[in-house]
Amino acid sequence: MVQKYQSPVRVYKSSFELIMAAYERRFPTCHLIPMFVGSDIMNEFLSEDGAVHVVERRCKLDVDAPRLLKKIAGVDYVYFIQKNSLNRRDRTLHIEAYNESFCSRIVIHEYCCYTVHPDNDDWTCFEQSASLDIKSFFGFESTVEKIAMKQYTSNIKKGKEIIEYYLKQMDDEGITHLPRWTPAPKQLQECPTSTSTHSVSPAQNIPTITTSDGHGSRDGPPTSSSPPEALSSTPDDKLDADYIKRYLGDLTPLQESCLIRLRQWLQETHKGKIPKDEHILRFLRARDFNIDKSREILCQSLTWRKQHQVDYLLSTWNPPQVLHDYYAGGWHHHDKDGRPLYVLRLGQMDTKGLVRALGEESLLRHVLSINEEGLRRCEENTNIFGRPISSWTCLVDLEGLNMRHLWRPGVKALLRIIEVVEANYPETLGRLLILRAPRVFPVLWTLVSPFIDENTRKKFLIYAGNDYQGPGGLIDYIDKEVIPDFLGGECLCEVSEGGLVPKALYRTPEELESEDIRLWTETIYQSASVFKGAPHEIVIQIVDASSVITWDFDVCKGDIIFNIYHSKRSPQVPKRDALGAHGITSPVCNNVQLIDKAWQLGRDYSMVESPLTCKEGESVQVTAGLLYLILVLDRLVLTSINVSFSQGSHVTRWPGFYILQWKFHSMPACATSSLPRVDDVLASLQVSSHKCKVMYYTEIIGSDDFRGSMTSLESSHSGFSQLSAATTSSSQSHSSSMVSR
Repeated sequence: MVQKYQSPVRVYKSSFELIMAAYERRFPTCHLIPMFVGSDIMNEFLSEDGAVHVVERRCKLDVDAPRLLKKIAGVDYVYFIQKNSLNRRDRTLHIEAYNESFCSRIVIHEYCCYTVHPDNDDWTCFEQSASLDIKSFFGFESTVEKIAMKQYTSNIKKGKEIIEYYLKQMDDEGITHLPRWTPAPKQLQECPTSTSTHSVSPAQNIPTITTSDGHGSRDGPPTSSSPPEALSSTPDDKLDADYIKRYLGDLTPLQESCLIRLRQWLQETHKGKIPKDEHILRFLRARDFNIDKSREILCQSLTWRKQHQVDYLLSTWNPPQVLHDYYAGGWHHHDKDGRPLYVLRLGQMDTKGLVRALGEESLLRHVLSINEEGLRRCEENTNIFGRPISSWTCLVDLEGLNMRHLWRPGVKALLRIIEVVEANYPETLGRLLILRAPRVFPVLWTLVSPFIDENTRKKFLIYAGNDYQGPGGLIDYIDKEVIPDFLGGECLCEVSEGGLVPKALYRTPEELESEDIRLWTETIYQSASVFKGAPHEIVIQIVDASSVITWDFDVCKGDIIFNIYHSKRSPQVPKRDALGAHGITSPVCNNVQLIDKAWQLGRDYSMVESPLTCKEGESVQVTAGLLYLILVLDRLVLTSINVSFSQGSHVTRWPGFYILQWKFHSMPACATSSLPRVDDVLASLQVSSHKCKVMYYTEIIGSDDFRGSMTSLESSHSGFSQLSAATTSSSQSHSSSMVSR
């Protein structure tokens, strides 16, 4: 497996010229890097005007490896080739390095770059990327990989210290300023010719070896298979090392690399809202910084957030009065570490009454709003306390817990809430203090603990009786001044005391089911039915040309053809019930036809994109959440269901009315036989009553604000969104494979 590294942007508050002078002092050897024992210049090039200077060195490294391994390999030292390309005119230094020793068994590439800070000409930025691929090494591949990564990361940490050491040395010598390069007077007259010549000089074509800041500079095993791409994004897309330390905490070099690479992947593939760095970091921590596993659960969570509009939950969710009166939980100051503190008096809550009065979905929505508020408070406390705070503390008081809390539907609702929170809010719980645990608690813990992540369980502190009042108890984690009054403290806690929910507020199962459907379908997506001879159409009015129409739709049932038309005339919505005409009723689906049958294609309206055919089952397997939604909407009983997804955009050329159409796709007749094929018969059975179902979402944005690529319909045929498609296997069929285009 190829190991990769990508650094954050490290900023030196010194001029580029001073940094270059300090950097050159590391050659031919550097006592601050014990493993770097020497270097020899192999090739050197200096342009006529002195602006471009290219030096190629052979660097000798004494790798700290077991003596037995060195004896088996038959070497005491390893050698790297390092190429430094300095452009004084552009004020850039590109460093490439690759291994010469064992190059047929181990492939190491590194690429580094010093540039001027985009916002301050007197500051210098540094970045590096690297890759390590051990193909074979006498059966010691795993050992060599560990040694290489250990030494590389340790040398990364020293990098900035070494430059600052030589800067201080220069300052002690009285060197505090070096002039910028300027062309000689003679060359000023030949500026057009010389500039043209040097713009294509070998030094400008640096990324041909694809390596990096070799170990001659300060790094052990370097690495970077495609460095120019890794460092080609704009400054706004990059993370600064000081920013990481201030807002995200102390991360190891490899942890920083994982964060940057996952963030960069999202920027390149995700067209929607990019999650905050703190949120990305939580998913990485939840999977021990395994990028593939972290990316999978993050993509699933982002799809879930988009489908259920979780980003807007705090502004749209209005808790029912029952929750205000009987839900015994709320935020209460913060703990000694600055984490927001949430107090839950679970023993005082009537879980059965809340479930009977509200249903699972309302309780789930309320818990999600609590988690969203927790994220907001963490960000707020980070700014208040001046240090990274990414989780909160939860204090659970079990005084009053008894067998009525083990009511089966209540436990079922609790387990579902835990499952959703674990999947979408990992590493948000910093500490859980469980106080006054009664004898019945072990029973509840046995039921609940298997659904809680092992890392989360390690954060639980459980106190029976009044043990929390002694040493090692509550006072160790919460300031005395904010301990709630009901726990013997002096601080008035405004959290509701809970109590029994009056049975008059209970709702019938039918009412709760209807409420569950409403909550599940309150998404940005709309549902529509498509019938044979009755397409579903929506109209979008465009005032400014060059706007961008984006869409994201799911074909939940049947095969459809997707078209986009343009018309200068405003279509009229027909006043008829299209579903009723077919003898079909549905409380949640609709069918609207806008194109008048008297209109002629090419005269009254025109096609602006080639038709796109989406067939049921040719893309990814539906997610559990979407499957549940379909089951609720259709009251189906299915073991599995395939859904075809599409996402794309169209840049409008003219103002007017754009009609998006989903049309029933009929199976073509067999050309060589009058008898129907088996596949056709099976397909016709799947599409009962010639009906298709579509869930869609559209948005109009200005071309300047559009983040995605201006792709055609064909290239946009994807899986629900690029997020879900990215988590599917490469064996998925045509539509999911086209996401990578």
